[in-house]
Amino acid sequence: MDEQAKKTALRGITYGLYVIGTKVGDDVNAFTANWVTQTSFNPPLVVVAAKKGTTSCDGIKSSGVFSVNVLETGQKDLAFAFFKPVSRVGNKFGDIEFYTEQTGSPILTDALSWFECKVVDVNERGDHTIFVGEVVNAGVHRQGDPMTLRETGLNYGG
Repeated sequence: MDEQAKKTALRGITYGLYVIGTKVGDDVNAFTANWVTQTSFNPPLVVVAAKKGTTSCDGIKSSGVFSVNVLETGQKDLAFAFFKPVSRVGNKFGDIEFYTEQTGSPILTDALSWFECKVVDVNERGDHTIFVGEVVNAGVHRQGDPMTLRETGLNYGG
């Protein structure tokens, strides 16, 4: 296989950028992800991937729930805040406010919209764990255009 062709082709896949919230015991955690897609209308199912061996991946496995915070175009700083581990104090990750709903997973106050899922299937392949989640709750904070990975100048794939 031509490695450069593979990398170029895989980088042609378009991605949004999201903050995935998890419930870890009595605590919460969040991370930035770009691998999220809807896989079914009825029931409403989405797929999220989390890197194996991380607090977030382990949290989704143990709790069986997660939230997806849809970021708005221009929220690069918010996305980048969750590329590294963040500390929680009360209802904030640093100065980023969140609240919880049905699953107890964090919902970012500044997100464009959000939904919560209960895990219905897990697939462990490669260096990520794939979680299939059934949407059990959703909300919209405001209208706007969702953020894409491309606007950050980053690439995924290859």
